[in-house]
Amino acid sequence: MDMKKLLLAIGVMLIACAPSKKEVNPMNYQTTNPEGMQEVCQFVKGCDYYMLATADGDQPRVRPFGTIHIYEGKLYIQTGHRKRTAQQLTQNGKAEICAMNKEGNAWIRVSGTLVEDPRVEAKKSMLDDYPELRGMYDENDDNTAVYFFTEGVAWISSFSTEDKEIRF
Repeated sequence: MDMKKLLLAIGVMLIACAPSKKEVNPMNYQTTNPEGMQEVCQFVKGCDYYMLATADGDQPRVRPFGTIHIYEGKLYIQTGHRKRTAQQLTQNGKAEICAMNKEGNAWIRVSGTLVEDPRVEAKKSMLDDYPELRGMYDENDDNTAVYFFTEGVAWISSFSTEDKEIRF
């Protein structure tokens, strides 16, 4: 095989192996399991906070978060564009959250791809649910960012029961 064909073949393989960045329209995306998504949201809201894991290149980054919200049938979180979290999600939307209930006997992991929703209405809905954030964020500023889960999978676990898987 000549060098030109070899380089072309390597280029095709690199493109095929690169993480795909699916374009998802927030207006058209619908969860496959609204009841399961509601159960996931209620479990996480019942915890004091959750830990959000994102990827920074090949390094995982984890930090505490507190916002989780359902809007138009999608599960959302919120951050600021100026934060590294938003920059990491722009590069790689794959993320996972983990939270333990207040009793300390059950926990949840939620995995999926977070997609930004730039609409003012989605930001307003989140901030209306978390009015304490209005001192730092506004739906009309350039900083507020809301993301919704696609391809969501949650596992609710405890020390005494089998894991419960919820796809949404």
